[in-house]
Amino acid sequence: MKTKAMLIVHVHINVKPECVEAFREATVENASKSIEEPGIARFDFIAQQDDATRFLLVEVYRDAAAAASHKNTAHYAKWRDSVAPMMAEPRSSVKFANVFPDDSGW
Repeated sequence: MKTKAMLIVHVHINVKPECVEAFREATVENASKSIEEPGIARFDFIAQQDDATRFLLVEVYRDAAAAASHKNTAHYAKWRDSVAPMMAEPRSSVKFANVFPDDSGW
């Protein structure tokens, strides 16, 4: 059994239509800085094809401590506070553990 399992988080986001471009800019900035964190294996920002107001963050952390550390960064705090009024509804997240590939494949 692994003691430090990777943590994959899918963050579902619905943005107000008038805020889509500002949200994209703020989130690209946050993702660009997040991927530089040593505990982050991937930080993907993707847009839903059939609805321009819906986005998904796919955050892959080396372990739960890396996820906690990410939430203490200045760039995360800036993103969280700047995009909060842009949300059409509260963002939601689902946590996963990797099955394949194993940790070394990330």
